[in-house]
Amino acid sequence: MDYDVIIGLEIHAELRTKSKMFCACDNNSEGRSPNTAVCPICLGHPGTLPVPNKQAIEWTIMTGLALNCEISRLSKFNRKNYFYPDLPKGYQISQFDQPLAYNGFLEVSGEKILITRIHLEEDTGKSTHNKNQGHTLLDFNRAGTPLMELVTEPVIKNAEQAKKFCQNYQRILRYLEISNADM
Repeated sequence: MDYDVIIGLEIHAELRTKSKMFCACDNNSEGRSPNTAVCPICLGHPGTLPVPNKQAIEWTIMTGLALNCEISRLSKFNRKNYFYPDLPKGYQISQFDQPLAYNGFLEVSGEKILITRIHLEEDTGKSTHNKNQGHTLLDFNRAGTPLMELVTEPVIKNAEQAKKFCQNYQRILRYLEISNADM
């Protein structure tokens, strides 16, 4: 049987902002003890109000411009409710129907790979499973880290083209100095 390969990508990149997506907590928790880079906002305590990270928004718009996107004049964040053990709020603040950037493209080997949208959301915490001791440890230091998500149209024709797209995108993120892009 012959099959057509049709690939669409969703790529998350952690942004290197100084603070998290919706609070002033340090966004660099590398080497820190578990659950020490957290606050009531990124833990979702009742009565707390998130404030969007201006730098993350600016960097997402800058990425959109680098990828030939249209930039929204109006955007919004929504709650995406789902249960995940290392999601301290019980929901993720994300964008969907009104992203910051949309309708762009990245050229790969002479072909335009169409970009549906680039939007912001926040990362979850980290689960560490210890099978020998029969329990899971949760570290919320990463919870709230700004994630920029790029979504392509399903127009990629093979694995090589997908790889080149990812490599080109990684170079752009590193050139703009907004993400380590260690994907």
